[in-house]
Amino acid sequence: MDMKDRLDELEQFAIEVILHDKPGFTASVFRAFLHSLSLIYKGLVKLRLKLYRERFIHDHHLGIPVISIGNLTVGGTGKTPVAELLARALQKNGRRVAILSRGYKSKRQKRVRFWRKWLAKIRGEALPKNPPRVVSDGERVLLDSFVAGDEPFMLANNLPGVPVVVDKDRVKAGLYAIEKFQSDVILLDDGLQYVRLKHRLDMVLIDRTAPWGNGYLLPRGTLREPPPHLKRASYIFLTKCDGSDNSELIAELRKYNRVAEIIECRHRPLYLENIHTRERFPLEKLQGAYVGSVSGIAVPESFEKGLMKLGAKVDVIKRFADHHRFSARDISAFIARCEKRDVDMIVTTEKDFVRFPRLAQADVPIYFLRVEIEIMKGQEIFDRMIRLLCEPREVPRPVYGAEMVGMALGE
Repeated sequence: MDMKDRLDELEQFAIEVILHDKPGFTASVFRAFLHSLSLIYKGLVKLRLKLYRERFIHDHHLGIPVISIGNLTVGGTGKTPVAELLARALQKNGRRVAILSRGYKSKRQKRVRFWRKWLAKIRGEALPKNPPRVVSDGERVLLDSFVAGDEPFMLANNLPGVPVVVDKDRVKAGLYAIEKFQSDVILLDDGLQYVRLKHRLDMVLIDRTAPWGNGYLLPRGTLREPPPHLKRASYIFLTKCDGSDNSELIAELRKYNRVAEIIECRHRPLYLENIHTRERFPLEKLQGAYVGSVSGIAVPESFEKGLMKLGAKVDVIKRFADHHRFSARDISAFIARCEKRDVDMIVTTEKDFVRFPRLAQADVPIYFLRVEIEIMKGQEIFDRMIRLLCEPREVPRPVYGAEMVGMALGE
């Protein structure tokens, strides 16, 4: 077993311990250890926010609206399709949108070493710079998912005309987008916790099926911040709705935020796309089909249940850790399992597909399921928000000289 396999095995063990309460003495001790770390983490989160709130650490203003799309939990709420929805609406209404992302689990950018900066300073030369990675300049997709990260790459592919910029320092990335692309509104992907950059609005996504994850803070659980921090939300997107009544959950959310507008939405499947031919098929193709499901996302159960709701008989399942970088061996082994089971097709998510290696066409066809966010309740709230962001504000005309004197005299 190589190092990658060992790390994957360790990650799967941690997931079983944290999310599924794996039984056993070792798992119990590990949970207790993680719980103690969670208490330290909670203190650090509160201290960091207090330092920004009390202005001991200053945030940065870009001079244009910055809209953060984030959540209180780790992954699985639908930030990427919500970012697509917002970007399209703003673009349609005349805004020059750019998306900033940290590019989670993308290839690390080579940093200019300290000694090179020091040497340049001694010589009086211009300091070497690390420009942000431009995934899309709005016209072309310039990087692959390995360098860009899977979510930025997906956004770049699905949003022609919208630049996507990746950098850990999103203040630098925002300034770059304004200078290079003349952007007049920024979408900050996964930005709730990035308080170094001043936000005009905070869109906080809550998964209605598990609003507070497993109820514990990192690393014991999946909460990035305690539920009371929901008070920072300007708008709350309640995702994965199914048409049932959400009044009880909304009442719970109102304990932490009495004023944020709430929009209820769901992930709506659109079509299947063959990963080799790129041919699209209607969802009816899943009706009665025996399917192999492979995914590396935060909540794989949601994807698998979605396939079943569409009429598929999910016969073979393989789950990897969130953002797993698939190898040819991973997929080949799964294809072999599916061929033995004589399944009709293999289906993955679009987010997983962009992390697939190049594959020879197999006997069993492979598709990804394309989904988008559909607003079920609160469309008028969403439209009003877009209108407020896009309509030019009337700025009072400055008055000078003789005109000011005349006004003072009542002329």
